[in-house]
Amino acid sequence: MSTVQTDQLEKINIPKSDLPRIVIIGGGFGGLRFVKNIDTRKYQVVLLDRYNYHTFQPLLYQVATAGLEPDSIAGPLRKTFQKKKNFYFRMAAAKNVDPVAKIVETNIGQLRYDHLVLACGSITNFFNNEEFEQRAFPLKQLPHALNLRSQILQNFEKAVLKNDEQEVQRLMNYVIVGGGPTGVEVAGALGELKKKVLPKDFPELNLNKMQIYLIEGQDRLLGGMSQKSGEKVFEYLKKFDVNLYVGKIVKSFDGETVVLNDGMTIPSETLIWAAGVNGNALQGMNDTVTRDNRYQVDEYSQVRGFDEIYAIGDVAAMQSEELQRGHPMLAPVATQQGDLLAKNLNKGLEKSTWKPFKYMDKGTMATVGRNKAVTELYGKVKFGGFLAWLTWMFVHLVLIVEFRNKLVIMSNWVWNYFTYDRGTRLIIRPFIKKKKKQVEQAEEMPV
Repeated sequence: MSTVQTDQLEKINIPKSDLPRIVIIGGGFGGLRFVKNIDTRKYQVVLLDRYNYHTFQPLLYQVATAGLEPDSIAGPLRKTFQKKKNFYFRMAAAKNVDPVAKIVETNIGQLRYDHLVLACGSITNFFNNEEFEQRAFPLKQLPHALNLRSQILQNFEKAVLKNDEQEVQRLMNYVIVGGGPTGVEVAGALGELKKKVLPKDFPELNLNKMQIYLIEGQDRLLGGMSQKSGEKVFEYLKKFDVNLYVGKIVKSFDGETVVLNDGMTIPSETLIWAAGVNGNALQGMNDTVTRDNRYQVDEYSQVRGFDEIYAIGDVAAMQSEELQRGHPMLAPVATQQGDLLAKNLNKGLEKSTWKPFKYMDKGTMATVGRNKAVTELYGKVKFGGFLAWLTWMFVHLVLIVEFRNKLVIMSNWVWNYFTYDRGTRLIIRPFIKKKKKQVEQAEEMPV
């Protein structure tokens, strides 16, 4: 980074303080828990995020499929910490870090730090394929979910105007890439729309012709869970008439046709990308970044080679003999790392008093629709069906930040359960296809 200009510093307008300043980049699960637990009697705390809200990402797919309103899974960051003293939030996109000058460069100015916590999260991994990056629908941010919701609803509005059967079929086909939790949840939600909701909205269309395809490169679904859970989800999705293809890879997509590696073609205008993520590391410390764009950190979440810089959550790779690539990119990992780092810093900077991080894996789960889910608790207890579905709902409600959001989501779920209705089938912001590559800013700009 070039020499920092004095007139560029403190443009973010943070008051000077005798306390050491901690700057946190990212208001996701890790950043949120860190700020909640850090003692602001000992530190001045500044949180930077390009959005002014926290997104509960596990429920993005429900926004995308008209099950929930977007504001029900988001909470204002300022409101969350409005009672916290010595705390400041700035809506800014971080660009670079200068570890020598201890400067963070953002789109609104530069800011000094004494300690830096990188909680930048992750971005969609398109495996360096510009065609997918340009035309596929990722599902990492609220704008992505709204784009996909508009696309789905617009397709059916267009379909009722078409007489060409091939055009109608292309509009009514949906291809999902990735058989992990996000992929199977999107497939299940689309299956419910096909069977219970859309036939009432579009009686002119034969919704039996709507085809949902789930493509997974591995030989089974839910590779991060047990074989049994993967088989259960496979059975559940078959009941929704989802076309399942495992052991296959999407080779190309021109906006109208999806081509698989075995030569199979699927006419579709909608390719939903749920095939993996990379870390969202910033520029400035490239020597510490792994192949999947994550910072190498020690057992205390300290970025290797930098005493005052820490990384938590998806952007942190805490590698060991057992975990060659670090912990999985999951919300529980981020929250536990945020909790522990804050508590360690509250003790002071003497590492001998700090506790090393040890992930407590409480379990994983995935749902594909009403009464259909799989849950694995502590790696031992595995079950599916209605009980797993209730467990999935309970856990997600507990983890939602705002109390108002808990009530809104619960009321929506109850209403949907008894009426099979999705009340947010609204094209508020029409999605317009880009004719040339314009990377979605919400996805690729640093947090």
